[in-house]
Amino acid sequence: MIDMEHEYHSFTVSVLDEIYQVTKTVDTAEVDNFVEEILRAEKVFFIAVGRVFLSLQCMAKRLSHLGIDCHVVGSITEKAITSKDLLVVASGSGESKVPVIISQIAKKHNAKVGLITSAEQSTIKSMADLCVHLKCPTKTNMQEGVKSIQPMSTLFDQSLHVFGDILSLIIQNRKSVHGHELWKYHANLE
Repeated sequence: MIDMEHEYHSFTVSVLDEIYQVTKTVDTAEVDNFVEEILRAEKVFFIAVGRVFLSLQCMAKRLSHLGIDCHVVGSITEKAITSKDLLVVASGSGESKVPVIISQIAKKHNAKVGLITSAEQSTIKSMADLCVHLKCPTKTNMQEGVKSIQPMSTLFDQSLHVFGDILSLIIQNRKSVHGHELWKYHANLE
């Protein structure tokens, strides 16, 4: 018979430790550059695929609570990208087809491309103006970064979500925004 309590707690400790190992090794100079570009941009666009896209949309939502003009690529209210804007791309491998194509289009419009990735080299990285590395296994290299007990590239989308919340706290701090002020940007048709 399986000891559910032991199994659950063991996996909990392992997963949380993996996320901690990834987030603690992020280069703070890369983070600072990312924060500055987000704050400098007129509009910030977001693109990824799959579970990574879900985590990236959480980042976009939180940044919008901080008063940043955020747009998820493909949404019905998406605006035109310009040279004053930033495209944030999340791709563990840096090779996901849709983000590659969207990055190429953004570059044609002279927008900056910021990549969040695990890969040291990739198609998207070759186009990116700035990059943050989350050292996780990727679909093209399962031996990359922090070793994970989790399936596929789960650790990347989990770490991306947590990284987005940390990034948001940094921006909130730099903008001197108090927590209660964020509610004015929160959805109120609930």
